[in-house]
Amino acid sequence: MTPQSLVEHALATSIADDCIVIVTDRTSANLRWANNTLTTNGVMHGISVTVISFIRTADGVSTGSVSGSASSQAQVSDLVTAADAAARAGSPAEDANELVRDRSSADWDDAPVHTDIHVYDAFAPALGEAFGRASSESRVLYGFVNHELTTTYLGSTTGLRLRHVQPTGHYACTGKTADLAQSAWVGGATRTFTDVDALAMEEMVAQRLAWGSRRVDLPAGRYDTILPPTAVADLMIDAYWYAGARVAHEGQSVYSQRGGGTRIGQTIAAPGVNLFSDPNYPGLECAPFNVATTSGNESSVFDNGLPLEHTDWIRDGELKALLQTRHSAAMTKQPVTPAIDNLILTIDGASGTIDDLVAGTQRGLLLTCLWYIREVDPQSLLLTGLTRDGVYLVENGEITGAVNNYRFNESPIDLLRRFSHASETEPSFSREWGDDYFSRTATPALRIPDFNMSSVSQAM
Repeated sequence: MTPQSLVEHALATSIADDCIVIVTDRTSANLRWANNTLTTNGVMHGISVTVISFIRTADGVSTGSVSGSASSQAQVSDLVTAADAAARAGSPAEDANELVRDRSSADWDDAPVHTDIHVYDAFAPALGEAFGRASSESRVLYGFVNHELTTTYLGSTTGLRLRHVQPTGHYACTGKTADLAQSAWVGGATRTFTDVDALAMEEMVAQRLAWGSRRVDLPAGRYDTILPPTAVADLMIDAYWYAGARVAHEGQSVYSQRGGGTRIGQTIAAPGVNLFSDPNYPGLECAPFNVATTSGNESSVFDNGLPLEHTDWIRDGELKALLQTRHSAAMTKQPVTPAIDNLILTIDGASGTIDDLVAGTQRGLLLTCLWYIREVDPQSLLLTGLTRDGVYLVENGEITGAVNNYRFNESPIDLLRRFSHASETEPSFSREWGDDYFSRTATPALRIPDFNMSSVSQAM
């Protein structure tokens, strides 16, 4: 059975007034290593189907959404029956809207695109060389690489026939000294793995472990701190995920205006700060149409198939948009701006690299990445979390040693007002969120003159 035939079977089988079907065909290939040795590898393939049924009554439109693994007509029929029943039993949906009509992709009839273990044909031999080099110099490497190709098919009784192929890959390597007393991490995102150099990855791990040959313990406090692009991505993703328009309109977030409504149109960041999403951003391309399996504050099943385009969330420091469904847009009287699966932060006039930020710092800290980030206060978007796998002391423009880890308390919105220096924007990868949720980011490094290290952490 082809994914297209599963879509058509579901649409023909449903007895609801309308139906939307989303089929995702996903393959993945991975490698894992520990103690300078490959431990496992594998290739997986799965097909998931979501059926969304719509029933019109005198009181409105009720919906039912059911998802599951399915590769046969019988399995799809079971999902349709369950979705139809859920819609009939449901209450009218508050986000009801006309379904998107008559949009199609030119490649709708094309087969799914699959990955396999050969995606690592260049990476794997170089990784073997990296193991040998690390062993000879008393380092131990642990890590994981994963590559996925997901082909999504979205069809509806209203004439949607949309298809998108999404490559997603990431690499992560943790290096430790032979006595396991020090650790350092390097990671990144990729679409193909042709641009990932295993030897360069190991060389960076080695450099960071060498920085740690001198240990300096420092107390909690506010430090002049350099956040590399990966740590900036960690924080900006939270700023994006908590940018729901409805929650802001109801006074529950940092984007809420005192007295009611949202802060759209107000300055919330320093001049020159731009935060945006774009399905066509080079290297971070993602689905150009909306896909929603369920409804919530930031998504609506009625909005499936809406076209996505460049969206400015913050432009020149001004809040321009929040995550909007058509339902929330009617509440806030703002344009419809659905979520997009990438995020880019740029700073007007920023230049150079993180090395330039280090060179310009008299005394401060250089972070590697953040971990276990959680929201503390939604009204200010105060976050807490831990530093991980390398905090380094900068003195007179040079890295002079490794420092203990910390728990931090900061708001990403505050940081966008307070930073003193920024590098050029580059592709980045969130250690906290990139593995499983959100890997398509591009961010600069930021220097924060008074980053709040609230307490010392014993984590490595």
